[in-house]
Amino acid sequence: MENHVVTIDNRQKMTITDIAEIDSFDEEEIRASLKDGALIIKGEALHIQTLDLGAGKAEITGVINSLMYVKVRGKGEKGFFAKILK
Repeated sequence: MENHVVTIDNRQKMTITDIAEIDSFDEEEIRASLKDGALIIKGEALHIQTLDLGAGKAEITGVINSLMYVKVRGKGEKGFFAKILK
């Protein structure tokens, strides 16, 4: 995994590095793919101020309520319920 940096200023401005793609976004949630996993940002009045996929950097403003890292399943990996119901 490459270096990954998240900086949050006063819950109103966030800078993220290692961004590969923005998968979806609205004023309450932004879903971003990182080079190794994914990130879900929840808040209010969220806006993507700058996005430079070449540099892998994004700047987000708004009220930031939570930040969650998620593992992206690879093709062929089964979900939680499929493993239980074997």
